[in-house]
Parts: sequence; structure tokens; C-alpha cells
Amino acid sequence: MPLPWHNERDIHYDPVAVEEVYMSVNLIFKIAAVGILVSVLSQVLKHSGREEQAFLTSLAGLLLVLFWIVPYIYELFESIQRLFAL
Repeated sequence: MPLPWHNERDIHYDPVAVEEVYMSVNLIFKIAAVGILVSVLSQVLKHSGREEQAFLTSLAGLLLVLFWIVPYIYELFESIQRLFAL
């Protein structure tokens, strides 16, 4: 039974919102994959005596994830600015 303040026209499918949720979940999985890969490579390099390459691998993974996240952080600050710029 539909709620009294809703009708059939109010409930709609928004493909843009679904795509944004899918992209954010996809981003989380990509970050997790990079973290696992970097930690395995770092451990292998450390045990083989190549601490410098292990550090550079960790740094490269961090920079890659930061490049993925920076647009979302920018969007967050833009929306906060719009919120307080009334």
C-alpha cells in the first residue's frame, strides 16, 4: 500500500545517482586492491633486502590513491562552500 504523501510519479529511478554509488563502491575496491598489492610487494622487497624499492613502491601506491581521491575531496569542499555561501 503506498504511503498517503507519495504517489507513483514520486518514485523514480535515477541512473545518475546509481552510477555515482557504483563509482564510489568501485573506487573503494580499487583502493583496497592497490593496498593489498602494495603491501605484498613491499614485504617481498623488504625480505629480499631492497628497502629503498619497498619504500618507493609504498609511496607510488599512496600517490596513486591520492590522485583518485583528490577529485572527491575537491567536490566535498565545493559542496561545503555552497552550503555556507547562502
